[in-house]
Amino acid sequence: MKNNNIHIALTGNPNSGKSSLFNCLTGLSQKVGNFPGVTVDKSTGTSNFTFGKATIIDLPGTYSVYPRRLDEWVSYKTLIGPQANPMPHMVIIVADASNLKRNLLYCTQLIDLKIPVIVALTMMDLARKKGIKIDIPALETALGVPVVSVNPRKNKGIDELKKIVEQTAEGLYRAPAYDIIENKKFAPEAIQAVQKIYTQASDYTALHYLMNHQGLFEQHANEEAALSSIIVKYHFNKAKIQAEEVISRYNRINNIIKVSVTEPDPLKKTLFAEKLDKVLLHRTWGYIILLSVLFIMFQSVFWLASYPMDWIDAGTANVMNWLSNTLPQNWFTDLLINGIVAGLGGIVIFVPQIAILFGLISVLEDTGYMARISFLTDRLMRSVGLNGKSVMPMISGFACAIPAVMSTRNIENAKERLLTILVTPLVSCSARLPVYIILIGLVIPEQKVMGIFGLQGLVMFLLYMLGFLMAFLVAYVAKWFIKIKDRSYFMLELPLYRSPRLKNMLKTMWVKSRIFVVDAGKIIMLISILLWLLSSYGPSKKMEAAHTTYNTEISQPGADTTQAELNLAHAQLENSYIGTLGKWIEPTITPLGYDWKIGIALLTSFAAREVFVGTMATLYSVAADEENGPLKEKMSAARRKDGTPVYTLATGLSLMIFYVFAMQCMSTLAIVKRETKSWKWPLIQFTYMTVLAYILSFVVYQFFK
Repeated sequence: MKNNNIHIALTGNPNSGKSSLFNCLTGLSQKVGNFPGVTVDKSTGTSNFTFGKATIIDLPGTYSVYPRRLDEWVSYKTLIGPQANPMPHMVIIVADASNLKRNLLYCTQLIDLKIPVIVALTMMDLARKKGIKIDIPALETALGVPVVSVNPRKNKGIDELKKIVEQTAEGLYRAPAYDIIENKKFAPEAIQAVQKIYTQASDYTALHYLMNHQGLFEQHANEEAALSSIIVKYHFNKAKIQAEEVISRYNRINNIIKVSVTEPDPLKKTLFAEKLDKVLLHRTWGYIILLSVLFIMFQSVFWLASYPMDWIDAGTANVMNWLSNTLPQNWFTDLLINGIVAGLGGIVIFVPQIAILFGLISVLEDTGYMARISFLTDRLMRSVGLNGKSVMPMISGFACAIPAVMSTRNIENAKERLLTILVTPLVSCSARLPVYIILIGLVIPEQKVMGIFGLQGLVMFLLYMLGFLMAFLVAYVAKWFIKIKDRSYFMLELPLYRSPRLKNMLKTMWVKSRIFVVDAGKIIMLISILLWLLSSYGPSKKMEAAHTTYNTEISQPGADTTQAELNLAHAQLENSYIGTLGKWIEPTITPLGYDWKIGIALLTSFAAREVFVGTMATLYSVAADEENGPLKEKMSAARRKDGTPVYTLATGLSLMIFYVFAMQCMSTLAIVKRETKSWKWPLIQFTYMTVLAYILSFVVYQFFK
């Protein structure tokens, strides 16, 4: 093996500590969660060794080499696919020492592929707590590959693992010459026929070429045809051989366990985790606890973030006033204050709540409770046509719909996966959070319910729950129209409870906040500058008419110059290009209680929902007087032509409902197209969500006005 450009595949069962080891080896901030299915696509990073740098490929977790889900096909094609790019030079398989028997199925299958394998045993501390003792030298002898104990959380065993990688790269460790089980006996003639075509294929690899030739050789018609003819000629029975292989392999694994593992009496008293599960997974108490946890989480978002948000809001206003008083009055100063600072300040204010929300979600993941939510809600999910695993993407939707839609690859059933993709964007993502916060602050008073709970936090909780409830309703209706027949089953490993890690929580808060500011900031900066241009300039005749009216006002005896200048700013905004567009769409949105400025914000929100706040900041700054106050004050002071407030309770609630249901995210539509391989489903998704948002917003406004 050449000691340059080495590729190392990192794989293992879900929830075995694989992503933690990937982070440890590469230093990247790959997401780590205490529930199966965090990694939904292969990620790569580099790690330093004595021979140089090697590429680490983090593959989705899987329980065996037999792929059932889309994410498992990613691992399968990388390890077995004859056209894998890049083809790994060696494999590090992460195995949970506290549940070794189950992990050894996948491990022994990889060994029989004849790729150099290194077994990294994790969870050794948990194994010891269970009374499990593993004789590592005996396990190495039985498997024929190196085995090393690691603890990525505490950075233990990493140096030893890297040393074994270096020795494998130098050829000191090779794939065993013998198979763990006799694979050739399952189809000797068919395997020999395959090996005449693929001379380097092991017996077990040849077996898989026959089992999954359609998926492995889908772009190579001649090779697939050759394998199909072998299957027909030798009466190859995939299902029968797979069953025989797994039974034979577990018989061999039992012998390996006998010589290398000492386990405690199975009648030992129930573990603390099992006792806790009886409460948290209870048919009644489980749901009450779940709702309570979510309710407290959203209460905390408002309660903990109130002070830093006020400081940021006041600071932004002070910066704008300082710039206005310091810089010369010209177009660049206007762009800087009313375009860039106003737009960016309108989004930075929400960083505290974004950070707190993701910090609390990371605690739920780290403790293992998130996986319990999936198990607990399986019955509810199935009643509407979904699956217990559907709740993972939906909860991930709190963060962003894009990775949430991608994570549906964990769902084996094609119909349930499609339904999950279609309804997941109804779950309120972090991009909606700034919209909710500004609107709740405008129209919902700061008062207590029952003297304990904040009304604003309660409204936030209800908005999130409303998205979930509508997702269930849409899934229930849609399941009757999607004609995909596929067997459905739910299998999920519940991880052990762990104490949350402060370091992991703080890292998550920092990373998510940075991503929110940087990614959203880029879009908001561009749109803010564009909005400033469109709102500062307009058709020459309309703009000249506004100036003529202004000149007439100030020429009158005793004229109020300040009011005249404010009137001019409003007239210029309404007659600008953006004002003209807003007035054009206003009749469509008036029944919902919106004015033309809100209409412009709805349009810009299709780039990203959080742009709503930046748009409002820009539009109200352009039309403001000399003093630049907080955005909330400007919006609260906004009036219609008849003198009534723009943001009444009816308008605020209508707008919140619109943002709960509307599909205002072009990136999500693009990812849905990629995952479904068709524009049909994103178009259906966009249509039903927009219609739903419009109708329900109309009903809410008409009821509350």
